[in-house]
Amino acid sequence: MTEQSAPTVDDPTEAEHRYDGDAEHRYDPAAAQQRWQAFWAADQTFVPADDGSAERRYVLDMFPYPSGDLHMGHAEAFVMGDIVARHLKLQGYDVLHPIGWDSFGLPAENAAIKNNTHPAEWTYANIETQATSFRRYGLSFDWSRRLHTSDPEYYRWTQWLFLRFRERGLAHRKASYVNWCPHDQTVLANEQVVNGACERCGAIVTKRRLTQWYFKTTEYAQRLLDDMADLEGGWPERVLAMQRNWIGRSEGAYVDFEIDGHADPVTVFTTRPDTLYGATFFVVAPEGELAAQIVADDRRAEFEAYLDQVKLATEIERQATDRPKTGVFLGVHATNPVNNERIPVYAADYVLADYGTGAVMAVPAHDQRDLDFARTYDLPVIEVISTGQPDPATSGVATPGDGTYVNSGPLDGLTDKAAGVSTIVGQLEEAGVGKGAVTFRLRDWLLSRQRYWGCPIPIIHCPDCGEVAVPDDQLPVTLPELSGAALAPKGVSPLASATDWVNVDCPSCGGPAQRDTDTMDTFVDSSWYFFRYCSPGDVEGPFDPDDVRRWMPVAQYVGGVEHAILHLLYMRFFTKVLHDMGLVDFDEPMQRLLNQGQVINQGKSMSKSLGNGVDLGEQIDAYGVDAVRLTVVFAGPPEEDIDWADMSPGGSAKFLQRAHRLAHDVSSAPGVDPATGDAGLRQTTHRLLADIDDCMAGQRFNVVVARVMELVNAARKVADAGAGPADPAVRETAEIVTVVLSLIAPYIAEEMWEALGHAPSVAKATWPRFDPALLVTETVTCVVQVQGKVRARLEVSPDITEDELRDQALAEEAVVRSLAGREIAKVIVRAPKLVSIVPR
Repeated sequence: MTEQSAPTVDDPTEAEHRYDGDAEHRYDPAAAQQRWQAFWAADQTFVPADDGSAERRYVLDMFPYPSGDLHMGHAEAFVMGDIVARHLKLQGYDVLHPIGWDSFGLPAENAAIKNNTHPAEWTYANIETQATSFRRYGLSFDWSRRLHTSDPEYYRWTQWLFLRFRERGLAHRKASYVNWCPHDQTVLANEQVVNGACERCGAIVTKRRLTQWYFKTTEYAQRLLDDMADLEGGWPERVLAMQRNWIGRSEGAYVDFEIDGHADPVTVFTTRPDTLYGATFFVVAPEGELAAQIVADDRRAEFEAYLDQVKLATEIERQATDRPKTGVFLGVHATNPVNNERIPVYAADYVLADYGTGAVMAVPAHDQRDLDFARTYDLPVIEVISTGQPDPATSGVATPGDGTYVNSGPLDGLTDKAAGVSTIVGQLEEAGVGKGAVTFRLRDWLLSRQRYWGCPIPIIHCPDCGEVAVPDDQLPVTLPELSGAALAPKGVSPLASATDWVNVDCPSCGGPAQRDTDTMDTFVDSSWYFFRYCSPGDVEGPFDPDDVRRWMPVAQYVGGVEHAILHLLYMRFFTKVLHDMGLVDFDEPMQRLLNQGQVINQGKSMSKSLGNGVDLGEQIDAYGVDAVRLTVVFAGPPEEDIDWADMSPGGSAKFLQRAHRLAHDVSSAPGVDPATGDAGLRQTTHRLLADIDDCMAGQRFNVVVARVMELVNAARKVADAGAGPADPAVRETAEIVTVVLSLIAPYIAEEMWEALGHAPSVAKATWPRFDPALLVTETVTCVVQVQGKVRARLEVSPDITEDELRDQALAEEAVVRSLAGREIAKVIVRAPKLVSIVPR
């Protein structure tokens, strides 16, 4: 059976309809859920032994945020990790599968402002709601390791790590233009701006000059790029591609340009130093410091007016290729270092201050943005690479490709780009006006936030001593008690109003000083939480390196692809720093990554405004947890979206009742030898079990469900005939169904396991092994064609030779009749399944 021809879930037989009404053995989801939740908690079924008795595996779901009760997205995301964790446990591994909450953040703060409460009230109430729902959903979490990032005992170590990063020169403070969300009144990292808008609230992002804290992610750019080779095969290729693109490695050269009246040369980075002879003007970012420094006095008023205009546009708008290019001449010239020609300097909105050096050499013949600008301001266009296309100066179309160098001094006549680049770089280096270089698109991580509900930055600002770290023995720096209107955004952190908290003695000199009033980006909290799960109660450090060594790296990480750049890149950076600190002995924290799709409805994302939301709790009330989990998993491959409008949890519930009935009908004793049972059923069972193993390895969980359905159908046929439910092969199949089903529908699997005469829990069972001998088929069907038409079907040995198969096919009576004595031109044999005969 192919993946596409999997059995439907809504085709119960007449006998099964009768069973649905059999109250004695009918599965009661609500009762089972209550019973087994209590058992798992009391038995500590999913708490790892961590005693070395078994090989360890760590399965982790991405940190949930406590924004409310679980929704349909959670239903899909968390069932996938649960399947992996349960499967590993059944295979005999000691499995760590923890849970906690990423509990700082803006939603809690905004809710507190709206309801005139403290963010903790909203946060911890939602955590308890979600915890109850997680337990109800049958997830195999180790609840003993539960943590919340907003607990002081957690964020104490976030602060400790910040200070260690600072000691290594990786946390620094600088003034620059930053992304500013006018709605949330806080800065955003570049990664948190999506299409020019705040990824959290959707407000259009503007620019603002502020002094902020940064982590130097750029120091690790090359390692972040190189180490992705270790993730290939374990991480989705699209995630790796997104990270490579975001890191954005570029090879080229730094080139120094002298600017009129500016003491130091201005350095630009270019990937095409070989086009320097075509640089006809110079462009700087309007909001950068350089523009304000070099603008001529008689141009300053015009420049400042233009700067005000530029600030109104988003970075996305400024980078749009179809947007008219604007700029202003700064009244000064630069000197092209390869030919000493003076070229005008402009401030233009298509150059951004925080990319590269905030300045570019403009080569309009071979860059469309530069060409559009040149045509707008009537600037020269000099072709330096002849590509065989029309001259950009007349066509208005830049030619960025390769060709023959022209108008390029020593390069004229060359056709090899590598030789051209090497020649110019050598010329620049010899003259001391440039050098070969590598740059990255990746920027330093901006982590300051002007909001209350986050981890306080453990720095004290002293007028005499400058920035002073809070001593380790004074950590954590806890949040002061603020709530309601006191949290309303004011353009600065609400913490600034807590004067008793802000004003402190300097730890260094004892003089009056002030605490830093910003809090950290919540992505800092979630960049190391997986280490804390290994040592949740450690009071000596963020984690015990020995604990981490036992459990990590994480064997399987599960979460949405929307975190491909933000969270996943940041946690990789954190891990590399911790490695360099000697705290961990690996560079990559997650060996495998599984991205789940989105649950939509009626073709669109679920939302209140569209009125197409589906309440998870209501679905569970109506059909039971097992049916909802089964429906989610059966819907398609994990990475694909699910349209709930097309789903049938009712059909899933009916199938589960049939599986439940099968377990109750088995009448043979536990431990009976299955080899004495129906041979055909055993062969089908072991063939399907082998396929299930392949599907689990490939994480095709939807096909696993299809195979379990086939197993139930096959067992049902035998149970209803011959030796009936007493057939040992029926027991074998029912037990395999139960164990495999426990990955997806754990409550009913526990009931079935008990009905089959086994002690609880099925989670402590052993994953079944298929018998290779039962996979061998005694015969296969060979199709015999004559002139393309099927004339016979032969049952032959799988090991039959081509010569034997040809002879047997030609001797077949129906084939002989079809040939009618005609001469044979060709016989094509594909043993053991096809013989094609072509007569003359």
